[in-house]
Amino acid sequence: MRDIAVFSGSAHPELAAEICGRLGVPLLPARVSRFANDCLEVQLQANCRERDVFLIQPLVAPVQENLVELLLMLDAARGASAARTTVVMPHYAYARSDKKDAPRISIGARLVADLLATAGAGRVLAMTLHSPQVHGFFSVPVDHLHALRELADHFSGSDLAHTVVVSPDLGNAKAAAAFARLLGVPVAAGAKQRFSDDRVVITAVIGDVEGRDVIVLDDEIAKGSTVLELLERLRERGVRSVRVACTHGLFAGDALERLAAQPDVSEIVCTNTVPIPEHKRVRDLTVLSVAPALAEAMRRIHVGESVSALFT
Repeated sequence: MRDIAVFSGSAHPELAAEICGRLGVPLLPARVSRFANDCLEVQLQANCRERDVFLIQPLVAPVQENLVELLLMLDAARGASAARTTVVMPHYAYARSDKKDAPRISIGARLVADLLATAGAGRVLAMTLHSPQVHGFFSVPVDHLHALRELADHFSGSDLAHTVVVSPDLGNAKAAAAFARLLGVPVAAGAKQRFSDDRVVITAVIGDVEGRDVIVLDDEIAKGSTVLELLERLRERGVRSVRVACTHGLFAGDALERLAAQPDVSEIVCTNTVPIPEHKRVRDLTVLSVAPALAEAMRRIHVGESVSALFT
């Protein structure tokens, strides 16, 4: 790991520090300043020349600030003659803008992918992209990790004799099925229609859930509208208990408090791809770390080993 250089943006320095602790390398300093005209400036305060540079920056709120900061970090690394620059992006917020489902709208996931490559990204390390097609939007290699094993390890310690994994929609059913296989339990899915960012309707639950303990699995939870709608359908089907799990716990506004207030939700589990301030955390929330998985993927990228072998 001698020629590696790891920097973090402002989005999630705690995760970056944990990753560096796993790798046994220092988290190098970066200075972010703001001019009087509100423009950002970034300086990487360690040598990058002919080094394998990793920039750790999830695109989380404020998304636009963190995106511009990442683009400036990429430009700084390229100007400092880095041998290769890899963006470690645990959460890609623009991944939800992945298709043209209305007239005259932008496809932000593809545009931001182009911006990252233009700014100097030679490779991207991401986790649980919102949809498979987002991977193909990048013109540089993408290593796409998931957190199913971390989530499965957490739940495998409990009694799963009467448990079923439920995906809120058919789009996430493949990941839910893989998660269910890891736990050795059946899988079900909701039939969802989305009408706006915060209005969804689930018309049915496909699969046997009556009298079961349910683990609801989604890739991310923002406002919580989908999960709350699914809970209504599950109650109608007579489920026994509910636990909620996701990779990206965005929990916008009071979403976390609303989920925790549901009488049949016994636990909410997410990972630390997104920082969750202490004041927003509730008693029933469990946050799992993805730092070991990201650190191992970064090590394999650096030494030229297979990253996909992590999932075989």
